[in-house]
Amino acid sequence: MATDASFKIKGGKVGILLLHRLCGTPVEMRFVASGLAKQGYTVHCPTLAGHCGSETELKATSWTDWYRSAEMALDELRQECDVVIAGGLSAGAVLAVLLAAKNPTKVNGTALLAPTLWLNGWMIPWYARLFPLVRFKWFANLMSFPHHDPHGIKDERIRDFIQRARVSRGTSETGNPSTPGGAVFEHRRMVSAVRKLVSYVRQPTLIVHPLEDDYAAMSNATYLRDSLGGPVDLEVLDDCYHIVTVDRQRHLVVDAIDRFVANLTGVTAEAHSDVRALSTVSAA
Repeated sequence: MATDASFKIKGGKVGILLLHRLCGTPVEMRFVASGLAKQGYTVHCPTLAGHCGSETELKATSWTDWYRSAEMALDELRQECDVVIAGGLSAGAVLAVLLAAKNPTKVNGTALLAPTLWLNGWMIPWYARLFPLVRFKWFANLMSFPHHDPHGIKDERIRDFIQRARVSRGTSETGNPSTPGGAVFEHRRMVSAVRKLVSYVRQPTLIVHPLEDDYAAMSNATYLRDSLGGPVDLEVLDDCYHIVTVDRQRHLVVDAIDRFVANLTGVTAEAHSDVRALSTVSAA
């Protein structure tokens, strides 16, 4: 049965929503969330529908279920904060773009970490690139994509630690060991919906993407940089793979988001807890 691994760290009136990746869990956002909380932000990391449980539970959900989880978390955070940044990792970043497009008065900016529109990184096997030919979810669910080394993590020590945790703690903390074809199918449908709306996202955006991303090539980041309707700051990491919130340069992710939000709000890190009445910044 699925476990709700959501967590929130309360801080000031600037809130940051962090959405985990497909088949991931909020635990993978813990380091970044804690680092941002130390700067005075309120950080919310929800569990997306169908995650932190069995593969059967994940297969039973659609991308609209994941989106509803994200939107509910956004509404909850917005009740507490005057400024909200929607952020996420991989598929979570795609959901953050969708939140910004559909909720322009609630989302003041987006922080996209290794955004994944297409699975086209160097580790993706050639046959997986034929998956777009699949037209029915029931057929997609006959397939599964096991996670292979390096599992999105360049640092061998961190990778080994997570692999041991997967054996001892289960999917509620480490995520599913494979991705059901139906989930990949739903991800593709989500991306199709987002691409229709991406130019309407006029809020400021930060994109942090690894140069050596094993799951999602740099083309994912450059497409968003060139297609989003608002100002975009693209920062490239040179010593990590896909899961940037866990890998070697995770501290740089914290620093990048902190700088981005400080520039967006015009408030220094030390004064974040005193920010008030900036909810219209996205309309500027």
